[in-house]
Order: sequence, then structure tokens, then C-alpha cells
Amino acid sequence: MANLDLRVADKYRLREKIGGGSFGAVYIGTHVDSGDEVAIKLEHVSVDPSFLECEADIYRSLSGGAGIPRVHAYVTECEYNAMVFDLLGPSLEDLFNFCGRKFSLKTVLMLVDQLLCRLEYIHAHDVIHRDIKPENCLMGVGKQGNQVYVTDLGLATERRPAQADANTGRSLRPSLVGTARFASVNGHLGVVQHRCDDLESLGYMLLYFIRPSLPWQGLKAANHEQREELILEKKQTISVEELCEGLPRAFAAYFDYIRSLGFDDKPKYSYLRKIFRDLFVREGFNHDNVFDWTILKYLQTTK
Repeated sequence: MANLDLRVADKYRLREKIGGGSFGAVYIGTHVDSGDEVAIKLEHVSVDPSFLECEADIYRSLSGGAGIPRVHAYVTECEYNAMVFDLLGPSLEDLFNFCGRKFSLKTVLMLVDQLLCRLEYIHAHDVIHRDIKPENCLMGVGKQGNQVYVTDLGLATERRPAQADANTGRSLRPSLVGTARFASVNGHLGVVQHRCDDLESLGYMLLYFIRPSLPWQGLKAANHEQREELILEKKQTISVEELCEGLPRAFAAYFDYIRSLGFDDKPKYSYLRKIFRDLFVREGFNHDNVFDWTILKYLQTTK
């Protein structure tokens, strides 16, 4: 994309690249009349089937939900499929780095309260995200600056009921779906994922934020494939007590509940939120939407 003097859907001017999703590059765009900024995700037309078209369809099916970006247009321009959607703020991974790669318990608890609401809404529309990770959770901008958005639905799929036949187990050629660090066990095994798999990935993300590293980070492996196998083995064998050692009991209670769910069980999201809300109250925190990065940014501006 050497020539950036391009327009999408006749009314959005393509500007600088700001990142990449699972299957496409993301650019800032500007509405030629209003000057409003948007995000534009491009995917080459050679990608077949189109992940971006699927992603746009899923965003539309979730339209109107809190923390769900709006799609303004989906078109094909020259050699690219293009999705125009809301421009958001930094990802939780960006903010994690900004905060020295450690979030306070208060920040983690405020985030999980919102993220459980997002997953409940997504799952209620029979969508499984399949790639929950810090890079795919972005903060809003302006008046929505304290709202967490769930993005990058390129790997998302419709929820499917459990199969009655013998093919429900491990696939013959398992292939990781998602990101190794945060993928659920089913994501590693390449089997059909369900609501509890997104919740499992969210749990790993919470631990990642609150402790220096996850138990499977830094494993020595000869190659990428062996590393994925070692991560899977660790996730399959580690106990909840070891996984959540040194953390408030709420985190172990979360994983105990997730691991108790059957494939078709509907999670009690309100119960999970209550686990963490009760901890929030016990710690005496004030739900003021003041995150760790809010304080850091304020301190930087007052120097």
C-alpha cells in the first residue's frame, strides 16, 4: 500500500497504518466531509474465504452492544476488501506496557467486570470470539474513554451445539485456534470451542495482568510446534491452586467454576461478576473508573 491517497466507499480517505489484526492491516481514515476519524481494515482479495467479510458480518450481528465497534461500511476497492469501523484507543497490551507490565488489583477488577459483560453479550448472540487477548481489547476514546471494547473478530464463529457422534474429540490434525499464550485447551486441540473457552482465555488474561508471567511463558522448546505442545501440556496438568497461587481466592473460584462447565452449559456470568465485585468491595476500592494508566497519564501532564 505504497500509495495512501486512496478513498474507501467514496467518502473515507486512507491515512497512515496503525496496526494489524489477525488477517489484515489497519489504517486511520478520515471522512472527507466531516473530518471524523475512523479505522479502516484492509484484506487482499486473494484471501479466500474472506475473514474480513465474516468479521464485518459478525460486528453487524452484534450491532448496538456496549463495547462493540460499529461498522460504517464494507466494500471492495481495487485489490482490497475494506471494512470501515469505529476508531478506538490503545489496546490493553499497549496500556500494560505503558504501566510497566503490571496492573493493580483494582484495575484488573474494573476490567474484568466490563469484559464479562462483553462476553455475555457476544455469547447471547451465539458468537464465540476464540481469540480473547490483551491486543484485542481496546479502550474507547472521548466520552467512551473508560469503556473496554472487544475487537478483532476474524477468528470468531457461531456457537455450535455438542455433536452426538464420536467426532467431537480431538481432531486428527489439531491446529491451534487463537494465540498460544491465552488460548483455551480446546483452542490448542483444534476442537469446537464454546462459551467456556472464551472465559478460560479471559482468565489467563487476568493472571497475565496481575502477576509477572504465566506459568507457560518462557518454556524452552526446539521449535514453534514443540513450544505449543509444551504450553498445552502445562495448561492441561496445572492445578487451579498452582495457577492462582498467591492471589485472592476469587481468581481460583473463577477457574474452578470455568472448569466445572460442560460443553453446552450456559455460564452464570452474573455469578462470575459477583465473585470479583465482592472482592472489589472487600478491598475497599472506589469504582471511579480511575485505571492505572489514568493516574500515570495525569502525573505525566503535571510534571
